[in-house]
Amino acid sequence: MVRKKIINPKRIRRIDGGFSFIPHRFLIDGFLASLSQKEFLLYFFLVMASDRNGLSFYAYDAICSLVQLSVEDYIKARDGLIKKDLIAFDGTLFQVLDLPESPVLKAVQGSDRGEDRSQIAALIQQSLGEGRR
Repeated sequence: MVRKKIINPKRIRRIDGGFSFIPHRFLIDGFLASLSQKEFLLYFFLVMASDRNGLSFYAYDAICSLVQLSVEDYIKARDGLIKKDLIAFDGTLFQVLDLPESPVLKAVQGSDRGEDRSQIAALIQQSLGEGRR
């Protein structure tokens, strides 16, 4: 077991005022790996902008400006996060949701430069395995 030691005791993080967090499960259960870079960027922004219930109401133009996404990339990322059951959106208000039981794998897209090769390999193997039945 790795022993941890505080590197800079004068700079330990504290929650002062605002409230946001990403559960450790997000990393260890594969949610991070399931997201495209733009989906993660939007998710991280929404977590940082949300209140203790996960609610935020930034308009798309403000989000696009702050995180430097085109409107098209914003819409793709937003819709991807909704499909992956990580956020809810009612047209005005966002809610960052409690993490589902397991991540939804990202779709394989030939034009996506950030593709995870192991994900692609797993999908191909799964496809070939199902074809033999």
